Amino acid sequence: MKARFDFYKASPDAMKHLFGCQKVYDASGLEPRLMRLVELRASQINGCAFCMHMHAGDARKNGVPDEVLDTVAGWREAPWFSERERAALAWTERLTRLAEPVDDSREYDRLATHFTEKERTDLTYLIAMINVWNRFSVGFRREPE
Repeated sequence: MKARFDFYKASPDAMKHLFGCQKVYDASGLEPRLMRLVELRASQINGCAFCMHMHAGDARKNGVPDEVLDTVAGWREAPWFSERERAALAWTERLTRLAEPVDDSREYDRLATHFTEKERTDLTYLIAMINVWNRFSVGFRREPE
C-alpha cells in the first residue's frame, strides 16, 4: 500500500508539537520496557504496521527479548509479563478500544494497585499519544521503514 502523502512535510508545526508530547512521556519516569510494550500493543490493536515495526525495534534496543515481543498480543497467557505490565497492557487495550462499551472498573482497580496517580496519568498520556500517532500513520498509510 502506497503512502498517501508525507504528513511531516505537510504540517511541520503539528508534527513538532507531537514530538514535543513524546518528550513529555519519555521523561515521565515510566520504565522504557513498559512504555515500548504499551506502544506496541496499542499499535497492534490499531493495525499500524509502521508503529509496530518501529516500537518493536525500540523495545529491542531497550533490551526487551524477542519472546516477549512475539507474545505482546497474548500477554494474558505468556509468563514473562509482570503484574505491573499486565495492568498497563489491560489499560492500554481498554483506552484503545473506547468504542466497546464495558465496565472498566476491574482494569482500573488493577491499574491503581500497581501505579501511583502520577504514573496512571503519565501512562494514560502515553496511551493517548500512541493512539494519535497510529491515526496519522494508518490514515495516511505510512509504511514501515
